[in-house]
Amino acid sequence: MSSSLQAGADDPVLTTAAAARLLGVAVSTTQLWLESGALPSWKTPGGHRRVRLSAVMQLLAAKADRAAAPPPPPTAPADPEFTPVPAHGYPQPLDERARLAAVEATGLVDSAPEPVFDRLTWLATQVTDCPMALITLLTSRRQWFKSRIGVDLTETPRDWAFCSHAIVREAPLMVQDAARDARFAANPLVTGPVQVRFYAGVPLRDANGHALGTLCVLDREPRRLRGREIEALRELAAIATEELRRRT
Repeated sequence: MSSSLQAGADDPVLTTAAAARLLGVAVSTTQLWLESGALPSWKTPGGHRRVRLSAVMQLLAAKADRAAAPPPPPTAPADPEFTPVPAHGYPQPLDERARLAAVEATGLVDSAPEPVFDRLTWLATQVTDCPMALITLLTSRRQWFKSRIGVDLTETPRDWAFCSHAIVREAPLMVQDAARDARFAANPLVTGPVQVRFYAGVPLRDANGHALGTLCVLDREPRRLRGREIEALRELAAIATEELRRRT
């Protein structure tokens, strides 16, 4: 037995240099492992580190196990559609990250039309006498229309969305004349071909309270809803909310 392997019944004592040779690393690296406790050791009265062969073999076995283990599966990149971005010109809920995750979990964005939602937007136009109605879902980038009546667009950029202002409220949002409202007067939905003047929207919330989007009605003329019309819109929004919750 070499001088670096001192006598021991079944578990020889090694010097730092001998341990480094077995481990296949530099002496300085072995010293760090000894000092940190990663490799159990002790000091001799003369101040030299010593380690048992069994401890070195255990560390070698652990290294071999890590090398043989399959690499972890790659993490799928986050979908930018549901990743928060800085808000430009519109308010953002405090729970925006969780809200976006909830919208994604519905699986409804870019899905096909469904009669259950289309009936609700049609009823919304009937009870409010508004020519346009939408069920919207708000991602970080878009306001996408799950259902629409009287509107040719299928979506808008998020910063055009009146609904961005509605989802930060508990009560319905009503804008009587968007052309005279500083929040919306320059909005392309107001200045462009759609010519929105009136908006009323009720947030649609999942079971955890995250606002996924709205049920809203719009008109090209300034107006306001009467109390019974607002309540009817609330009831239709409650039905829409129940349908959305079935998807999560």
